[in-house]
This record gives sequence, C-alpha cells and structure tokens, in this order.
Amino acid sequence: MSDSAEETTNVAEDKEEEKEEEGGFWWWIKPMVCAVVVVLIIRIFVMEMFKVPTGSMEETIMTGDMVLTEKVTAHFSGPKQGDVVVFTNPAMDGTVLVKRVIATAGQQLDLIDGVVYVDGQALDEPYTLDKPSYPLDTQLPGIPAISYPLTVPEGTVWVMGDNRINSRDSRYFGPVSLELVFGHGMFVCWPPSHWHGF
Repeated sequence: MSDSAEETTNVAEDKEEEKEEEGGFWWWIKPMVCAVVVVLIIRIFVMEMFKVPTGSMEETIMTGDMVLTEKVTAHFSGPKQGDVVVFTNPAMDGTVLVKRVIATAGQQLDLIDGVVYVDGQALDEPYTLDKPSYPLDTQLPGIPAISYPLTVPEGTVWVMGDNRINSRDSRYFGPVSLELVFGHGMFVCWPPSHWHGF
C-alpha cells in the first residue's frame, strides 16, 4: 500500500474515532439535559416545594417545614374555603406566603370576640388550636383601613394563618388577588416526622 493510501486510511479512522467520542459525550449529556428540562417544567407548571420560614401556620405547618405544592388546579379553578394556598406576598415582591383560605369572593367575613364568622356562621377551626382571631392593630401602608364586617371582593380570597396570634395575613394586607395565588398546598413533606396532608 502506498504512503498516500495509508494516510487516507488513517485520516478516515481518526474521523471515525472522533465520531465515536462525540457520540459517547452526547450519550451522557442528552439524558441530563432532558432531565433538567423535565424538572423545570414540573417545577414551573406542576408542583414545587417551599420552605416555610415563619410560625404563622403553626401547628399545621411548623417553622422550617417543607410543603409540597401542586400548581395545576390553580390554572383551572379558584381556591376553595379551607384550602391551604401558596401565593406571592402582596406586601413584598419576590417572597411567597402560605396561608389558609377563610372566605372567597362574595362571602361576608366578620371577626367577633376572637371568632371568625363567614356569611353569619361561626367557623369551626380546629387547626387554630383555639387561638383567637382578632383584627390587627396595623395594616400594610397604602391600603384602605380594614373594617369588619366586610364582603370579599370579586377576584380575591381572604386568607389567614392558622396561628392567629402571630400571622400577618389578610387582616394586614387585605384580600389577595387570585392572580397572586399559584399553588395549592398538598402536604408537609419534610421533615419526615411532620408528614401530613391538609
């Protein structure tokens, strides 16, 4: 075989080896890229975990608990009374809050002697552990003063933390726009000793 023929053969073999090496590289990268994309899609549109940094939902959700939230129903139906929801804090951009829906649009809400009334009926709220529900002394600057009774406006929900004596909620920032509600709390998923659904 001539030198030129050998060189041609060697070049062809080198190119084939390069293709195999590239194929091996992409064989590892493609599944990882796909996995990242799937995780991002699930996180953005389906479900996400949030760490609760305060005690406003104790004893239902303890400080530091991780809550698994599903986002699908928020796109198709509004939250219902009693749901634990996740929403963008109306008082501070970029933070997320977890509270319970106490009343929905059109319902009348009142706070009388530490008891919550919705449409004239006292709510049975075992999750508060008998902590009283009083109006807060201060409201978020810039919103109208909150007086009771009140009717929850269309397109909003009234939310409160289960720890009524330590929660800045709708008593502070008013009704929450449904546009800010993006998830429905399903259960505490961490730590394992706190696992339970809502």
